[in-house]
Amino acid sequence: MKKDDFILKEFRDHAFDLKSHLIEFLSIDESDLDGFLENAKMDLANLHPGNNLNEAEDFYKEIVGDKHLADLAAWHISSKDYISDTLKLQQLFSQKLVLDFGGGIGTHALANAMSPKVEHVFFVDINQTNRNFVEYRAQKLGVSNKLTFCKTIDETEISRFDTIVCLDVLEHLSDPAFQLNTFYEIMGPKSIGLFNWYFYKGEKNEYPFHIDDEQIVEKFFKTLQSKFVEVFHPILITTRTYKKFRE
Repeated sequence: MKKDDFILKEFRDHAFDLKSHLIEFLSIDESDLDGFLENAKMDLANLHPGNNLNEAEDFYKEIVGDKHLADLAAWHISSKDYISDTLKLQQLFSQKLVLDFGGGIGTHALANAMSPKVEHVFFVDINQTNRNFVEYRAQKLGVSNKLTFCKTIDETEISRFDTIVCLDVLEHLSDPAFQLNTFYEIMGPKSIGLFNWYFYKGEKNEYPFHIDDEQIVEKFFKTLQSKFVEVFHPILITTRTYKKFRE
């Protein structure tokens, strides 16, 4: 079995041992895990500051705690087919130095760390619990030597990344256009960025964490169109791949 196929199989079979990692890291009983995951989305929504963008960063940095881990884990476990496709996509493009921005529970960072095409993965997440959890997972999976954990991009001390992965993050930022500009500055002419977004709160506010302000969204798309050109890929998913439009 090819390495890429093995990585995908490991995710489909048990999401890189996600459930056992949660039980051990959070010190919860196995019998309580399913209920903990089932309640995670509602528990997280109850903590959210609403439409106050000034409080959003503090929310993701300090308030969410293990509720965010559980919410992300529940989604990854229930959406294996979709996430497998995003892993297939990054296998087409990931190489050398990889930035995983807002990496959550680490699925994509861990998969990249397992790839022989990737030299090193820099996992950047403002939430300390997320960083600690993914560092724990990396040790368990034997790939900790290929991962560095940082709170900000500046902490990586890397001026150019060959690949940037930013999935399910941009819609949570108060200024996603600013983040695109930041990515532009740390990409070389052959670098590839994997981005997706969902600027929608849902018909019944199912996604209260998502930005949907028209001016913010328009600024984002104007920045995207002026700085990046899309690179075609054949996988039918929302994630797009981009290179810099010009130096």
